[in-house]
Amino acid sequence: MAALATTGCGDTHCSGDGDHLTCPSSPVLGSNGDHRLDRQKATQFLREAEKNRRQIEKLEKERTLNAQCRKNGWTDVSGELEEYEKLLEEERNVEKIKLQKQLVKIHNGVRKFQTHLTDVKPTPELIEKLQEIMSEVEISINTLKEEQRSCFEEFLKEERTCRQEITAYDKKIENWSLAVKSTPKLRPAATVKTKPPDRDLPAEVRALESFLQRTGGPNGGWDQYDHQAYLKIWTKHGGEPAYRKEAKLYLPSKTLEEIEQHEEWHQELMYLQGRKREAIQRWKASKHQERQARILSQEEKEETERREKEAKSQAQQYKSEEERREAARRLEEWREERKRKEEEEEEQRLVEEIQKQKRAKEERRRQLEVKLTIEEQLRLKREKEEEEERRRREEEQREVEERRREATRGIKRLNERDLHKVEAKFHEKQLREKEEEERRRRIAAKLKEKVDGQVSRDASRLTRPTRGWQERMKHVGPSGGGPVLQMFHRAVPTWRQGL
Repeated sequence: MAALATTGCGDTHCSGDGDHLTCPSSPVLGSNGDHRLDRQKATQFLREAEKNRRQIEKLEKERTLNAQCRKNGWTDVSGELEEYEKLLEEERNVEKIKLQKQLVKIHNGVRKFQTHLTDVKPTPELIEKLQEIMSEVEISINTLKEEQRSCFEEFLKEERTCRQEITAYDKKIENWSLAVKSTPKLRPAATVKTKPPDRDLPAEVRALESFLQRTGGPNGGWDQYDHQAYLKIWTKHGGEPAYRKEAKLYLPSKTLEEIEQHEEWHQELMYLQGRKREAIQRWKASKHQERQARILSQEEKEETERREKEAKSQAQQYKSEEERREAARRLEEWREERKRKEEEEEEQRLVEEIQKQKRAKEERRRQLEVKLTIEEQLRLKREKEEEEERRRREEEQREVEERRREATRGIKRLNERDLHKVEAKFHEKQLREKEEEERRRRIAAKLKEKVDGQVSRDASRLTRPTRGWQERMKHVGPSGGGPVLQMFHRAVPTWRQGL
C-alpha cells in the first residue's frame, strides 16, 4: 500500500509532463549550467515516475488478494483492504489537485513575467516589478520542490518499512509451512531465563521480573516482530480501541481475543514498569541524600585544608613576588642591552645596504656599458653580414642571368642544327624517292620488252631439273646412291590408326 501511495504522488507530479516545472525555472535561473542541471533532474524525475507507473500497473495486474480472501472466507480482511485502498486513493487525488494548483500558480507567474517583458521600455519601476515577480515565482518553485522532497522522503521511509514487514511476513509464512510439514504441533512459547530475584531488590522490581517470567518474557509470549508491530500501531492510535481494526491488518495470524489479551498484558506491564520507575526514583532520592551528606562532610574537610593551603600560598606568593620583581629587573636590563645591540646591528646593516646598493649600481653601469659594446659589435657584424649577403645575391643573380643567356644561345644553335638536319633528311628522302621511281620505270620497261617478245613452247622444260635442284645435287657424294634400309615416317595419331 505504501508503494501505491508513493507511485501515486509521482504519477501526479508526472501529469504536468515537466512543462510547468521547466518553464518557470528558465527565466529565474540565470545561467545555462543551472538550467541544464534542472533539466537533468527533471528528466531523472520523469524516468522515476514512469518506472513507478509501470510498477502500479504491475501491482494492479497481480492484485489477486481480494479474490483469494473471498475464496478463503476472509471477508473482513478484504473489506478493510478496500477501505484502506479508497483512503489512499482519496489522499492521492487531494495531493494531485494541490500539486496542480501550485503548478498553475507558477505557470501564471511566468506568463505574467513574459507579458511584462514584451514591448515595454525598461524603467526602474518595471525592473523592480519584474524582480518581485521573479522572486515570487522562485519562492513558489522552491516551496514546491521542498514539499515534494519531504513527501518523497516520507514515502520512501514508508516503502522501506512496508518492504521490511513484507519480508518478515514472507519469512514467517515460510517458517509456518516448514513447521507444518515437519511437526504439526505448535511451538511452545519462548521462556525467558531470568536470575532468581535478589532479596535486596525492591518489591516492585521483583514483581515486574516475576510477571515477565510468568507471562513469557518481554514480548508476552508473542513473536518479537508481532510485538513490535503491535507497539507501533498502539502508539500510533494512543491506546484507543480503534487501533484493533488496523492491528488486525498487520497481525493476520492473531485473533481479536489474542490482541485484547495482549493489550491487557501490555497494560499490566506498563503499570508494573511505572511502579518500578517510582521505586527506582525513591531509591535514587535516598542515594542522593546519602551522597549529599557525604559531600557536606567532605566539603568541611576540604575547607579546613583550603585555609591551611591559603596560609602557605600567601607566604609562597610573597616570596615569589620578590623573585618576580628581581627577574623583571634583570629582564629589563637584558632588554635594554638587546635593544642597544639591535640598534648597532641596524646601523651596520644600513651601512652595508648602502655599500651594497653602490656596488650594485656600479655593476649595473658596467653591465650597461658591456651591453652597449656588444650591441654595437653585433650591429656592425650584422651590417657586414647583410653587405656580404647582398653581394652574394647580386653575384648569384649575375650568374643566373649569364646561364640564362648561354642557355638561350644553346637552344638557338640546337634549333638551327635540328632545322638543317630536317632539311637534309627531307632532301635525302626526295632523292631516294626519285631513285626509286627511276628504278621502277626501268623495271617496267624491261618487263614490257620481255612481254612483247615471242615465246616458243618447250615440252622438255616440265621434266628438266630446276636450278635449285641442280645446285643441291652438286653437294651429294658417291655414297648417296646405296639402297635405303629404313624409312622414317611421321607418327600416326592413335585416334586415326586403323582407318
